[in-house]
Parts: sequence; structure tokens; C-alpha cells
Amino acid sequence: MQYRTLGRTGVQVSTLALGAMNLGPIGRTTQDEATALVGASLDAGINLIDTADAYGNGISEEMVGRAIAGRRDDVVLATKAALPMGEERNRRGGSRRWLVTALEDSLRRLGVDHVDLYQIHRWDPATSDEETLSALTDLRQAGKIRYFGTSTYPAHRLVEAQWAAREHHLGRYVTEQPSYSILQRGIEAHVLPVTQHYGLGVLVWSPLASGWLSGAIRAGREITTHRSTFMPQRFDPTVPANQARLDAVERLAGVADEAGLTLIQLALGFVTAHPAVTSAIIGPRTPEHLHSQLAAAGTVLDADVLDAIDAIVAPGVDLAPEEKYDTPPALLDPALRRR
Repeated sequence: MQYRTLGRTGVQVSTLALGAMNLGPIGRTTQDEATALVGASLDAGINLIDTADAYGNGISEEMVGRAIAGRRDDVVLATKAALPMGEERNRRGGSRRWLVTALEDSLRRLGVDHVDLYQIHRWDPATSDEETLSALTDLRQAGKIRYFGTSTYPAHRLVEAQWAAREHHLGRYVTEQPSYSILQRGIEAHVLPVTQHYGLGVLVWSPLASGWLSGAIRAGREITTHRSTFMPQRFDPTVPANQARLDAVERLAGVADEAGLTLIQLALGFVTAHPAVTSAIIGPRTPEHLHSQLAAAGTVLDADVLDAIDAIVAPGVDLAPEEKYDTPPALLDPALRRR
């Protein structure tokens, strides 16, 4: 396992991080299975575990907490808040009122007295940067979090937050967690240049593109992945974007074969090759998934392989742009574009 500095924090984290979204009801894993996955990850050198309150409505955090009991000092522990936690309208977002409560709930579920990285899961357009940053700064001063960051923020919101921190003399975000893979490269055009400018650590999620780059999805085969069972529209080959992804996967598989790599190694080696990226978050659901992804630790792609990838999916291009999570609200709601 290789390690990199998380932004400008001085904290060393593994280039592969364990994402805990699949621990619990989403991945249909038991506590024993979750504990085994966490233990095997730590034994392999992974030291960053990322979860969120919204994963299984808190169950993922509970499972992570039990799994790391006795090994807390070995873990850079990250969680997130801001997505809805129930129907009550104030149990979500980036307000001080909610973040103070949400963090206490997360600490209780995790069974710890602090988290190393607390992230705002999505930008909350109803809450000012000053409000959110002020709350996070106070939580840090209280010793309940060590650092704070963002997840899936548009580039302009990252810039605005940095300026708000400077203007109001508040702590600043030190990390961003965007979606990034060979098939979804849009952040190369806007988010990653901003993170590099401000020295943010970057923890990328979905580096295997929701399973498209796992090797399980190939032309001529029925798609039966776990994700396709509850998100069928994202894997329907009659959808033009999905057909484009399938075509790209076939060409990428050829590149991987020629380089003597698995498709997973190619995919994870690609995202960790970008100089802005600190770690790739993997989300194994089974020991087999974990071992196949751990095989990518230390994978270094040479220039010829990276050039071949660029020829298949051009830099800065998203093959499925409608699946972006950082789209400005006005592009989704017509009312916001009209007087």
C-alpha cells in the first residue's frame, strides 16, 4: 500500500480507502461480514475508512464503529452529514442546528469521541457558507472533529467557501470528495483545478463507475450486478449513454489486457495517477470484491496506457452527464431559470 498526504493536513492516508456505503442494508451485509471486510482492509494497509450518517440511516456507522473497536488509533475515520435523515425538514442540510445534532448522533453510532474528517455530503443552497463553516469551526475547537471537508461540491462552491472562510476568519475545508472514474472525467475540467489551487485533499468515490469498470459488465453478457438490481435505468443498454459506456469498457478491457492488468487495476490506477487525487474510495461488498480491488494497490500506469485511455474517453468528458451530482440547481428546476 502507498500513502499520500491528505491535502495540507500532514495526515498520511492510504491511496486506497475503504468506503462503507455497502456495509448494512444497502449491500445486505451482516455485522460479521462488515467486521471481516474492515479487518482485512486494515491488515492490507488501508488506514482511511469513509462512511456517512445517510448510509442505511445510520446502520453503516454503527457497523463501522463495532468493526474498529480496539483499532481506533489505526484508522483515519471520516463520516458525512447533510443528506436527509428522516422526514422532518430540519434533519438535513448544513445549518448549525442540524450539524451539531448530526455529529453527536454519528459519534454515538460510531462509538468514538471524535472523527478525523467530517464532510458536508452535498452543498446546501439554503444555508450560507458562513453558517456552516462557523458550526464546523466550533466543532473542531471542541475537539469533536479534527478536520472538515466537502463531498460532490461544484467548483464554484468550493471557491466561494474558501473565500467565506477567509473573509469571516473561520476554519476552511481541507478536502473534497467527488465522483471520478475513467467514464466520468468531467471534474478534470473544473473541480480538480480548484482543489489543486487551494491544496485540498481529494478522496474520489465510484472509481469503478458503479461497477461498469469491475469486469462484470461486458458486451454480450446479461448485466446482473448488485447495483443494477435497484438502479436498472443506469445499466439499460438501450440508453445511449449506457451503450457509450459499454463500448468504452470493451476498448478499455483491451488496453488492460495488453498491459497485463485487470480492468479494476486499470480503473483504480487511472484515478490515483492524477496529481490532484489523494485516495480512491473502494466499496467492496464481499471478500472477493475486496481482494480484487486490493490487487490494484501500487498499480502505476505508464504514459502509453494513460494515452490509450485518453483516446477512448477524452479528458474532461462525462459519458453519462445526466448522472452528475454537482449540477447547479437551476439546470434541474426550470422555475429557477425564469423570472
